[in-house]
Amino acid sequence: MSYRSLLRAAGVGFFPLGFLARLPYAASALSTLCLLQASTRSYAFAGLASAAQSIAIAVGGPLIGALADRYGHRAVGVAAAIANFCAWAALLAVSQGGGRESMLVAATVVGLTQPPVGPLVRVHWSRLLRARDEQHHLLSTALSYEASADEVSFIAGPALVGALMAVGPLAPAVAVMSLIAVSTLPFALFYAHRSPSGEQRKPHPSRLPRRPLAVMVLAMAAMGAIFGAVQTAVTVYADTIGRPGVSGLVYAEFGIGSALAGAACAWLPRRFGLRARYVSFAAVLFVGMLVLFAGARLVSLPAAVALASFTVAPYMISLYALTERLAPTERATAAMTILCAGGPLGTAAGQAVSGGLAETYGVDGALSVALAVGAGALTLALTCGRRLP
Repeated sequence: MSYRSLLRAAGVGFFPLGFLARLPYAASALSTLCLLQASTRSYAFAGLASAAQSIAIAVGGPLIGALADRYGHRAVGVAAAIANFCAWAALLAVSQGGGRESMLVAATVVGLTQPPVGPLVRVHWSRLLRARDEQHHLLSTALSYEASADEVSFIAGPALVGALMAVGPLAPAVAVMSLIAVSTLPFALFYAHRSPSGEQRKPHPSRLPRRPLAVMVLAMAAMGAIFGAVQTAVTVYADTIGRPGVSGLVYAEFGIGSALAGAACAWLPRRFGLRARYVSFAAVLFVGMLVLFAGARLVSLPAAVALASFTVAPYMISLYALTERLAPTERATAAMTILCAGGPLGTAAGQAVSGGLAETYGVDGALSVALAVGAGALTLALTCGRRLP
């Protein structure tokens, strides 16, 4: 069984520590939103600070990735975890009496120093399996696991924040700091590569393939925009039925179905190549968004979300796998972090556009954005997918 082979390759401790290490990322934006809203009593400012933090994550991730390629995952991962812990401490301090400008700066620094655990771990898998001569056999399985772990973390992170808000608005931020100290930092120390890849020692390291990588980033931004549109849609739906708390439960369906589909991707046949997967799963994603839009109108939004969720992870896994193959080995971390930067940028755009349409057209307006973006993602795949190396 492939997952048993992964367990033997990475060791038992890798999986629980690796999952906990990515929870700070999943809980970061909501923790900041809750903390600063309680401090300033302004949803507008808290939302602005949270958005600035998300944009900073998109900017800081590739910078951290480039440094990791140059100086090694362990040194950069440890430094990023320590810097992020200190940034959170500063945000906590200024939230208890500092000015709004200092809060905004601190929230931005939290984003800039956020350790990009997901991309770093994916590169770790590539190097580990290449060293064991098992890259082609197990890399697809590893990426399937990582997609599932990401989806579960994005359910568990916000759920943790919601539970801790019962204690107080500072509790989620303190929990994030604790997770950085007991999981992210130890994970970087024990499981990250000490040195950069051997190819990094070349006098003239290879350049990133700009056009193919740009296609992958656009494809990931489309996925982020779909996330943003669905988040808006379920929020509007929950308000419409007078049960705001339902929004988290409905959106959790999106993550659960995606996690299950991602885990199942480990059993895809090897002859089903990466380019074919990208184009095929882009088509499947579009069908999923069509089902979501039509199902929400004809049946119910929760049922439609549950069905559409199974089309998400296979598409994302194909993007990660293609990026891993496209990038030179010595630039793999930078490529992965650049790819992941498309996610939060797309989410911000999707939320902004769908929010405006939802003001006038309600749930249908928000979901129309998801459908349009799904069509755009399929068009991009059909236009550029066959031209990828």
